[in-house]
Amino acid sequence: MRHVLKLHRSHVDRLIRDYDVYPGQPPLLMRLSQQDGQSQRELAAGMLVKPATLTVMLGRMEKTGLVSRAPDDRDQRVTRVYLTDKGRIAAEAVMRAIEEVEARCFEGFLPEERLLLRRFVLQMHDNLSEWKPD
Repeated sequence: MRHVLKLHRSHVDRLIRDYDVYPGQPPLLMRLSQQDGQSQRELAAGMLVKPATLTVMLGRMEKTGLVSRAPDDRDQRVTRVYLTDKGRIAAEAVMRAIEEVEARCFEGFLPEERLLLRRFVLQMHDNLSEWKPD
């Protein structure tokens, strides 16, 4: 599974390289395209990354013009993150790249096989989500 995920990510990264999107940034673009204006804290929690890691990522994305940050209207302690026009175009490119790679992944699969694989992966997700290692 690790090898498949690595190939998937590599192909997506190659398809979006012309949009100034670097590895690790697609999930952030997708989260903002689904709900723009999230706080940095919400984004870090949703992506399961440390706030400091997200801050570094956002700094790089600001420099390339993909996102902008602004204080919250009601609470100046909260910083909200927004996609720029360039960021929206990049997010659309990421979505198209993911769809293209996934279409290639599932070539030759019967619909029943896709459903079965989905069930297995969801079960693995549930197993890991419930697990609390010591």
